[in-house]
Amino acid sequence: MLARTSSLLTLVSLLALNCSPSGQGAESGTAGAPEAEPPSVRPEFERICEEIRESEDPFYGQLRERQLRAALEGAEPGTPTAAATRALLGRELLKSGRVDESIEHLAAALADDATRRLSDSVQLDMAIYLGLAHLQAGEDQNCLLNHSAASCILPLEGAGVHALPAHARQAGDTFLEVARQYPQALQSLWLLNLARMASGDYPDGVEPRFRVPESAFAPEADFPRWIDRAPELGVAVDDLAGGAVMDDFDGDGYLDLVTSTWDPCGSLKAFRSDGRGGFEDVTTAWRLDQQLGGLNLLHADFDDDGRLDLLVLRGAWMGPRGRIRNSLLHNRESPSGPRFVDVTLEAGIAEPAYPTQTAAWADYDLDGDLDLYVGNEDPDGSSYPSQLFENNGDLTFSDVTAAAGVANQRYAKAVTWGDYDDDGDPDLYVSNIGVNRLYRNDGDGTFTDVAAELGVTEPTGRSFASWFFDFDNDGDLDLFVADYESPVPAVAAYYFGLRPVDNHPRLYRNDGGRFTEISEAAGLGRALLPMGANFGDLDADGWPDFYLGTGEPGYETVMPNVMFRNLEGEGFKDVTMAGGFGHLQKGHGVAFGDLDHDGDQDLLHQLGGFFPGDSYTNALFENPTRGKSWVTLLLEGRQSNRFGLGARIEIRAIAGTERRSVHALAGSGGTFGGSSYRVEVGLGSAERIEAVVVAWPAGELERFPGVAVNGIYRARQGAGSLEPVALDRFQLGGGQHASPR
Repeated sequence: MLARTSSLLTLVSLLALNCSPSGQGAESGTAGAPEAEPPSVRPEFERICEEIRESEDPFYGQLRERQLRAALEGAEPGTPTAAATRALLGRELLKSGRVDESIEHLAAALADDATRRLSDSVQLDMAIYLGLAHLQAGEDQNCLLNHSAASCILPLEGAGVHALPAHARQAGDTFLEVARQYPQALQSLWLLNLARMASGDYPDGVEPRFRVPESAFAPEADFPRWIDRAPELGVAVDDLAGGAVMDDFDGDGYLDLVTSTWDPCGSLKAFRSDGRGGFEDVTTAWRLDQQLGGLNLLHADFDDDGRLDLLVLRGAWMGPRGRIRNSLLHNRESPSGPRFVDVTLEAGIAEPAYPTQTAAWADYDLDGDLDLYVGNEDPDGSSYPSQLFENNGDLTFSDVTAAAGVANQRYAKAVTWGDYDDDGDPDLYVSNIGVNRLYRNDGDGTFTDVAAELGVTEPTGRSFASWFFDFDNDGDLDLFVADYESPVPAVAAYYFGLRPVDNHPRLYRNDGGRFTEISEAAGLGRALLPMGANFGDLDADGWPDFYLGTGEPGYETVMPNVMFRNLEGEGFKDVTMAGGFGHLQKGHGVAFGDLDHDGDQDLLHQLGGFFPGDSYTNALFENPTRGKSWVTLLLEGRQSNRFGLGARIEIRAIAGTERRSVHALAGSGGTFGGSSYRVEVGLGSAERIEAVVVAWPAGELERFPGVAVNGIYRARQGAGSLEPVALDRFQLGGGQHASPR
């Protein structure tokens, strides 16, 4: 990756440049009671924003640009130093989003006669960044200013082709020259093909020896195409990388959308479902404009009052500068709807602050409330432990990390809870840069790392998103661990038909508390480079599928996000091109949920890069599945936590003379995006449900008698039967209402 090792940057250095589910009512507080407006916390984060802007931070800092401008003014014209400095300034301007000025400087540097006295690798850097700047300019003109549902989704065809193709064509010409000099450089060849596709000149505009085969963009399976409805629904907000959550935050029975952004100067965004197929922006009304920054976002009812709260995670990828506190946002009822109040300091989880992008909720001690594990980054061995916070039941937490033995002391990328050994308490998996950990819950407040013993330490380079799920529906929890080690050329190689498998995700099948690694046999033996990721049921067949949002910070990391469909527990099939999921923008928070109550799960994808100039809009894909059976459960714990987080559910369904069981784990899904806490289960061709079995987190096993398929039900702990929930079905964008049953 050029952002990691730049010969141009090295050269300039040598030249001495200093340069409640459904609104059942709260059990604490009084609905509609007047409450004093809490003090604003926005100024605190605005100060952080300004400090970062004025710093040498490689993503947002403006100091580097000022240094380069000064160095360029002081450099003797016509010298290699001046040319190299101009090129570096062009790169810096691309990062900050001043694309036209970036192109001007990069083109001038490349045309300077003095550049010929620089090394070939330096000149290559200049050319690649000029091509990237033109590609970005074309994207800004076509995918942002003239956005459509097909924008930036592979294969680029129809409305996905740039209506204003000049910049894409210039990018293609630049990458073609690079390809002719370096015909083995897969990264440049890949960018050449993308540029030609964007300008409408693929395949004929790419020499056969450089061409990605057209078959690489052909559907690999028969699968219906999903459509991005975000633009027409008004939820396509423009942001950098961040988190995404889909759930019911105001208790009206309809799923809302909340996203965050890594931009330290950008706020959270919230859109409330109006229950008729539309959304309204409630960012300010819900006080979420107070919260700036946050690479990831989680939701949970931490105080068991029936209202979902939020946790904003900050500081990731910033090293020691990333010691910015997280925000625990308490959802408080008011006459006008939710009001999210920052209670981080009072709750006892603000300090010490460590850089993080991952956390997970669970009732690890089975006392009925939710505890929190925060996986912190430990850059350069800075001794930043991860943290386990025990819920005290009084809106406060106690740090029990040391006593529990879960400090990790590694660079945590993802954390997830699941009872892999079926002993009744949740265990903890930590995905790291380095060796991963599986902390077995010993049931006495302590944990033991058994990852090596059970063979689940890999990938041992750079892991990322991870989760427990029962992909084969056999009743125990399997484990998915994404690999983040693959460079861009390794990912691109797949599309050229080279199929490298050195770095790939791991799928660990649970065999009675032991694990077997089956990724290659399951069709996952390829480089993917995923960041944001989550799982859901695409086609309501009862088998969990998953979506991987790909990317790295560098502008050259332009790879399609990837969707895998579960082949009835036997493996997975890539349905990216067929389903219209191959978004080229950097993929982050992924959330699944049934927005329109039609029984299938829709998909919210928070998109955007890391540099200010690499923002993009959210995607909201509507699920086109029709004719499948389903059931949705709204869990309501009593002795267990209110939303039943961590419960294990079995749906025993019947189709004709055939019986099947579909298993689900109650929670928000993967580790970079928060799906609805509703247990939304596809049942394929099932005609009726014989029973619903719920293993509540506190250990109680409860069997609910059978109910009709295609319905929404509340499952109250101890109630003995399921209660039908009357929620309208509607069409996204507005349309005729109908009963979901």
